[in-house]
Amino acid sequence: MARSNAAPAGGRVADRPARSPRTRASGKSPSPGTANEEIRLPQPDYDAVDVLVVRQPEQLKALGDDLRARIVVLLRERAQSTTELAERLGLPKGTVGHHIKVLERARLIKVVRTRKVRAVTERYYGRTARLFLFKSSDDADGDGVRDVAAASLRTVAEEMLPSVDDERTSFAVLRPRLTDEDAARFARRLNRLQRELLAADDPKGEPFGVALALYRRAADA
Repeated sequence: MARSNAAPAGGRVADRPARSPRTRASGKSPSPGTANEEIRLPQPDYDAVDVLVVRQPEQLKALGDDLRARIVVLLRERAQSTTELAERLGLPKGTVGHHIKVLERARLIKVVRTRKVRAVTERYYGRTARLFLFKSSDDADGDGVRDVAAASLRTVAEEMLPSVDDERTSFAVLRPRLTDEDAARFARRLNRLQRELLAADDPKGEPFGVALALYRRAADA
């Protein structure tokens, strides 16, 4: 099956964290079937809070752009400078610098350290949180979450390796008609699967990607 992780407007999109040591979920009492559940969060080489709920229109618009979505992904595991990001992306520093400023204004990335290079102080950027959860709000229409989901899926398409004929890969695009009850039931199952995949992340394992999406579609789509 092809979330990074998209959900319909008003739902949740979770930016897929990188592999790291286990972190036990805490807070509210676990619901039935989720006791002692463990979720892994990325451990970048800089300090960041665990989770940020992204719901402001400026933030959703910032992450609805393909290039900015890629920059956020590249900062999951380590801080990088504008120069390094430009080299990774194959783009001019001026172009990358513009998009970094947009993300910084939206409080999605920040300067986490600096380094003196000759006479220039180079800034290194990291994410403001290890995990982003995207939600629409009263101030933002549903297009914001949809655009973030679309940008995430396009990023997934770019990182896919050629498929191999084995039982470790699967892909499907389904367009069922569901009742409200069934849609809610499948959304819960996808959320559980997402948590299971994060908990199964192993630094010694082979890199895989999973994109989960349950969304409302146009009747004629």
